[in-house]
Amino acid sequence: MRKIKVYTAVSLDGYIATREGKIEWLTGFPNPEGTDYGYAEFLATIDTTLMGNNTYKDVLRLSETYPYPDKTNYVFTRDSIHVDTEFVQFISRDIIEFVTGLKKADGKDIWLAGGGQLNGALLQADLIDEMILHVIPVVLGDGLPLFGGIPMEKVFKLSATKTYSSSVLELHYERITGL
Repeated sequence: MRKIKVYTAVSLDGYIATREGKIEWLTGFPNPEGTDYGYAEFLATIDTTLMGNNTYKDVLRLSETYPYPDKTNYVFTRDSIHVDTEFVQFISRDIIEFVTGLKKADGKDIWLAGGGQLNGALLQADLIDEMILHVIPVVLGDGLPLFGGIPMEKVFKLSATKTYSSSVLELHYERITGL
């Protein structure tokens, strides 16, 4: 069965964006060595992306061309008015049922690119298998939480860590099953 993996950056206080949805704190963070934080290696392990509509808008804003043309890309939205594009299929039906079906299909792993509400819904449904979090040494004080602020308790096991010269900490977690 395919795994669903979160690969994202969070502030020290667990936010993925400011309250207004801004990510300049992340895109402007100094990276003098130009490291990709394992991004290329991670992309090679997946063939599908999942993201919410706001994350999709951020992806479009940050790139001149769609960055994942070689992947199957799904964008979840509450509006059924969106028209599929060359690289993206918009999904407005039951998220959990759709993603459960994807996990059972053949293929590489699946990247849950965010945002917080989608992350929270899939975590709550026990569909997230791994998380690779890059903790950026910035405190936002307030913002959009990694899991949409949905109250729940889930247990993961730390399987690897890596520290970058930029003071970014990479944490790799795996879901503990059978608890």
